[in-house]
Amino acid sequence: MNILEQLYEIDFEKINFTERKKSIVFNNTILIGPPKSGKTYLVYDYLSKFKSKEYLYIDFSDYKIDIEYIKKHIEQFVIENKIEVVVFENFNFQIDLPKVTSTIVTTKQNIKLDNFDKIYLEALDFEEFLLFDTKHNSPSYSFNSFLKYGNLPEIIEYQELKKHKRNMEILKLFVDDSIELDILLLLIKNSGEKKSIFQLYNTLKKEKKISKDRFYNYCDYLEYNKIIYFCQKFEQPKGVKKIYSFNHALLDIVSYKKNFNNLFKNMLFLELHKRYKEIYYLDNVDFYLKDTNHIVLAIPFYNNFLSSKILEKLYQPIEQYNIKTITIVTISTEQTINIFDIDTQIVPFHSWALSL
Repeated sequence: MNILEQLYEIDFEKINFTERKKSIVFNNTILIGPPKSGKTYLVYDYLSKFKSKEYLYIDFSDYKIDIEYIKKHIEQFVIENKIEVVVFENFNFQIDLPKVTSTIVTTKQNIKLDNFDKIYLEALDFEEFLLFDTKHNSPSYSFNSFLKYGNLPEIIEYQELKKHKRNMEILKLFVDDSIELDILLLLIKNSGEKKSIFQLYNTLKKEKKISKDRFYNYCDYLEYNKIIYFCQKFEQPKGVKKIYSFNHALLDIVSYKKNFNNLFKNMLFLELHKRYKEIYYLDNVDFYLKDTNHIVLAIPFYNNFLSSKILEKLYQPIEQYNIKTITIVTISTEQTINIFDIDTQIVPFHSWALSL
């Protein structure tokens, strides 16, 4: 039996699937996203609508795959077997796509294919996480797991003692060598911080031998593929940006130095990023949503005495940008206060994320 015949026997009809906010609806689709963000299960869900003899599934990360054999024989194979759907998982673009009714391609690289619908699948937001997390019976309990272990679907199913180690293993899936890993770790360590690429390059250059071009190019690659986000200050596109990771839990993976505030800000950024096209920061303001004149502050452990110092600094941005709405997101505090004549909602993360 040749490799194509063996692949043709795969049957996804009985796979259990948890609904995501995105799904494959077009016949020709390229599915992009970080490793372990759930691309494969979106493919499984799509294939479950077909009979097993109607599709061919090929995963190019499988070491048994003979690319040269597939390249030579796939066109004839799909014709002989009247295959309607071909899926190329982790596609390396080394072979031509066969002519079938539907072609689904997955990759971690943010590229474009002509006449293909493109879906970028990010990790779970909190609302999706609740659907996957069947172990807890309330959003507040699920929040503790989401906060500690992050937003990747498969982490939910791992045993508690193995979740931290699995996140470390997943981190290495993004890189091809030790230099790329060093750059990625440095960026994640600085999540929530205002740092320029030049500053970060100089930091790493003191420890590792690396060219400026390689450092800058890899940062561009991580941003383009939405592994790392750079949030700019409003009306200052060339100014210093704040750094955020695609998975907030990675901050605790890469450093013994705990910075809970930055982790919490990263978590808020990811929720906002899924719902708003433009997110900025201002002086003394974590997140500014220009379209709605809305600012969001991350104050995980809110109390009136400590937070009054933070709120006093809001007068200038409120006046300058005609702010209409203020939200303060916390771990558990919930109340309404007045800040410079603006009714301000103080809400726990789990309530806020579900209300966006």
